[in-house]
Amino acid sequence: MDLNGVIPANILPLDDDLSIDVEAYRRHVRHLAGITGVVAITCNGHAAEVSSLDRAERRKAVALAAETINGKVPLISGVYADNHIQAVEYARDAKDEGADALLVFPLPALALGGSQEMGYRHVAELAGATGLPLVLFSYPEFTGMHYGLDTLARICSLEQVVAVKEWSLDLRKHEETRRVLRELDHPVSLLTSFSTNLLPALASGADGILSGHGSVIADLQVRLLAAVRAHDLAEAERQYARIQALTRVIYRAPMANMYARMKEHLIMLGHELGPAVRPPLERVSEAERGQLRQALAEAGLLPTGAR
Repeated sequence: MDLNGVIPANILPLDDDLSIDVEAYRRHVRHLAGITGVVAITCNGHAAEVSSLDRAERRKAVALAAETINGKVPLISGVYADNHIQAVEYARDAKDEGADALLVFPLPALALGGSQEMGYRHVAELAGATGLPLVLFSYPEFTGMHYGLDTLARICSLEQVVAVKEWSLDLRKHEETRRVLRELDHPVSLLTSFSTNLLPALASGADGILSGHGSVIADLQVRLLAAVRAHDLAEAERQYARIQALTRVIYRAPMANMYARMKEHLIMLGHELGPAVRPPLERVSEAERGQLRQALAEAGLLPTGAR
């Protein structure tokens, strides 16, 4: 599976009663799949508020996305679980509903001092459960849910692992991860999720981008990646400046509410969906909504009359 390129993690539109807005979800996924340069789509990720979804809803989210995409690009489903027994159930659900690969979240027990062996076993059990390709989700060290370099190399040596979603938020760790992946016996893509430092992450050797922010600006990410690959620094800096105008208002405290802000940006850009989010996320205030709109204007994404 070739995952070198831009991979948006979709948001999940909700009705006012917080149920999945099926038609808005279909429109959103269809839009993402139609963007030239998007090489896959990820559902059931953080951006889709996966931690608030029950098993049936996660399965439904995969089924709807798979049916809507209809093979145009691969579909990656997040597997977010407290143990590998539960994770295997979610993984099999995703495979049954049409997922082409799995994004493996780290084991939450790691945050409580769990061993690296626990982290390895969690992924290894999934690797043998479905036969689907795996994308490893690498967390920041400060969360306690990170993988040491030795564990990372051991996990990525599993033949089912085809990519790493690199979210260490540390350029030094990003470069160390790249070195580990390049020394493996089989190709494993490095997909950066360092949205606030996207240009440096790409310039240091990432193969693509896997990010929730791609649900809003996948087209800008495609342009940035293309400029980096073409060694066109001026164009890369121009696109990066546009993206940075948006990251400043999306990725800020409280960080957990970034996906509520992304929904507001989509609405401002004319997408048909509502602003509803599941607890503990909160709808943005009117004052913050004004800041979000101003950022879109600065990035050149709003018509002059809408500023």
